[in-house]
Amino acid sequence: MGIESILEQEGFLTTKLQRVVNWARRSSLWPMPFATACCGIELMATASSRYDIARFGAEAMRFTPRQSDLLICAGRVSIKMMPVLQHVYLQMTEPKWVISMGACASTGGVFDTYAVVQGIDQYIPVDVYVPGCPPRPEQLLEGIMAIQRILDQQGIPPKGPDGKRPPLGIAVDPNFTPSPQPVEISLGGS
Repeated sequence: MGIESILEQEGFLTTKLQRVVNWARRSSLWPMPFATACCGIELMATASSRYDIARFGAEAMRFTPRQSDLLICAGRVSIKMMPVLQHVYLQMTEPKWVISMGACASTGGVFDTYAVVQGIDQYIPVDVYVPGCPPRPEQLLEGIMAIQRILDQQGIPPKGPDGKRPPLGIAVDPNFTPSPQPVEISLGGS
């Protein structure tokens, strides 16, 4: 005969407003793809029926930064492309999140040249690093779920003394273990 029995009859729901806001934010991440190479193919596969990014409320890919709050940078970024990426990041609405997908976006990958940026985190803050070359769609989904877990548990992290939100810096662990070779390999004459 407590408050729960009275509220059941009347049809009320009680919760914290912040909890509802966090649930709405986590369930409606709108990604903006910045796909430049082979990681972009894996990003496209994430939206297919097999992996179904729509389960996480992130199926509405937006190609305008003013309508998106999650930037997925997939693939290598050249020096000439970096000002464009920075401009896209600055145009996104707050709160905004960034996923660095693949070895090339995170560290430059195998392209250790003067023309390729050796990690986008030197120029824009990165919240989640998804490793791999290219990473599997499951790993990208794990990166999206990492941002959702932060939103569920803590809401939007507070801003630092400079007025900017510090990046989360989460690294997703690879969830794929290669299977052994089906045939024994012999090297040389042995």
